Amino acid sequence: MPGIAAPKNQERNRGRNRDNAMEPPPADDYAKERYGLLPMIQSQEKPDRVLVRIKDLTEEKADEVVWVRGRIHTSRAKGKQCFLVLRQQQFNVQALVAVGSHASKQMVKFAANINKESIVDIEGVVRKVPQKIGGCTQQDVELHVERIYVISLEGRATVNQDTRLDNRVIDLRTSTSQAVFHLQSGICQLFRETLIGKGFVEIQTPKIISAASEGGANVFTVSYFKSSAYLAQSPQLYKQMCICADFDKVFCIGPVFRAEDSNTHRHLTEFVGLDIEMAFNYHYHEVVEEIADTMVQIFKGLQERFQTEIQTVNKQFPCEPFKFLEPTLRLEYQEALAMLREAGVEMGEEEDLSTPSEKLLGRLVKEKYDTDFYILDKYPLAVRPFYTMPDPTNPKISNSYDMFMRGEEILSGAQRVHDPQLLTERALHHGIDLEKIKSYIDSFRFGAPPHAGGGIGLERVTMLYLGLHNVRQTSMFPRDPKRLTP
Repeated sequence: MPGIAAPKNQERNRGRNRDNAMEPPPADDYAKERYGLLPMIQSQEKPDRVLVRIKDLTEEKADEVVWVRGRIHTSRAKGKQCFLVLRQQQFNVQALVAVGSHASKQMVKFAANINKESIVDIEGVVRKVPQKIGGCTQQDVELHVERIYVISLEGRATVNQDTRLDNRVIDLRTSTSQAVFHLQSGICQLFRETLIGKGFVEIQTPKIISAASEGGANVFTVSYFKSSAYLAQSPQLYKQMCICADFDKVFCIGPVFRAEDSNTHRHLTEFVGLDIEMAFNYHYHEVVEEIADTMVQIFKGLQERFQTEIQTVNKQFPCEPFKFLEPTLRLEYQEALAMLREAGVEMGEEEDLSTPSEKLLGRLVKEKYDTDFYILDKYPLAVRPFYTMPDPTNPKISNSYDMFMRGEEILSGAQRVHDPQLLTERALHHGIDLEKIKSYIDSFRFGAPPHAGGGIGLERVTMLYLGLHNVRQTSMFPRDPKRLTP
């Protein structure tokens, strides 16, 4: 089996592989019709053939003849036989090509020399095995190959740890990556299902806007004909305008942009936001409880529907199962400061939590309450955006909250200021040009219900639920200060 080629040897190895392994079968080969490199599929024909999914190859199919399409994951030749592992997304099965009535020695040699990551069609008999096959998801059966045809030959297998993101298409083929992004899709599905079940309406909001959504400098400026515009830091202003328009409960799923020069394990310049906004009757905790229950329903749904994916990731990245409480634990910011001070961390009353403090607090909460998910309520007003409602009894505190998973923030939210006069004062305090947010402030002049909401980072939720250590593992094509491709 050819090894993984270094870039400078790619063309040479590619040519040698084709010349040696893919050459036409000799005329006297009795199995010559049973293997080979097929012409490129250009929709020439519609063969009457059912391709069985690898995940469906179980003992129930023992002794059946099936067709399977998959990638060559590994290959090992031994004497007159060759063992292949075929992969399809996060599932794989062992296949055996052995000299006999269906396979010649030339066919075995052909199979052994197919490059890893090539796509093949195989016809074979499903056989039970006396011992479970370790390293394969389909442990109770193997395929005894009778035909093998290369559909697409891999000529450039240069994946290694240092170049995973540069070769993301290849990296995304791995069982772990397949499991990660199938589970991430499940998070979106469960988020949408749960909120629609609670009476929410899904909305779409503009991403090119006239003023920075959150205030501050961490915003991307783009040329907009003869003026400038900004990429939305959140759908915040538009969610609120929908509440003012009497939609009552809204959510959206879409890209969020942050021009933060942060090269950390958890920061991206573009990520997927799962955003919620909701009118309430008397207290913003009505919304906090609704969001917390939504997260709990997501956690439960992942446990019930995605055990295969969770176990696949755990094989490569072992992690304790994610724990949560019902109802969700809610601590006030001052309680958190007291816990940190008791652990030797000194912080000011109006100081925001640093990343190390967040992680330490997560460990302290886990030790005391045995939960990986909790809410931190009543943040200092000074560290929150301009539209955050101040606490009614203490002007230094706000009606705002964050939610945490495994000691890292995944949601930031608050009761919003719905009074235009107070909103104007808060915007001026933050140095925001009132003219640029005039339509936003004006939307509150015609009567606005009290409301609150929050924004969740999809990639962080995926990373922390699975216990991974870098958000780039859970962003399909990550964007950070140093990466703009692929």
